[in-house]
Amino acid sequence: MLQRNTMVPELIVSDLDGSLDFWVSLLGFEIAYQRPERRFAYLDLHGAQVMLEQLDADDHWLTGPLEKPFGRGINLQIDVAAVAPLLERLERHRWPLFQACEEVWYRADAVEVGLRQFLVQDPDGYLLRLAQKLGERPVALPAR
Repeated sequence: MLQRNTMVPELIVSDLDGSLDFWVSLLGFEIAYQRPERRFAYLDLHGAQVMLEQLDADDHWLTGPLEKPFGRGINLQIDVAAVAPLLERLERHRWPLFQACEEVWYRADAVEVGLRQFLVQDPDGYLLRLAQKLGERPVALPAR
């Protein structure tokens, strides 16, 4: 049985089939369930969850007009076991990256958290940051 997260973004998409092709075929998400009559799908990738719903002219939850790229000002970080297979699949399908893969360390109080990450946009322009955890290390103290 699917364990639903307490916070799951629902993304409005222009073409559900095209979005599913990207999210499922390229990124490896599974369709947990869907409502085809509503053009809706709930996706899961090892606990990373997202809902996709095709734009409906009668949608009363829209706060303003949608123009591509959708989701401006937000990126969704998705933790994955390894980024290499995703990068290979995206390259095979000639899907452009928004930012190439890099290793970064972000300070979180007294430790640094390491990630191998890249950024890619889905068919509607939502910005996704796929990240492989590299572990933690103590914060390097500045030289005196």
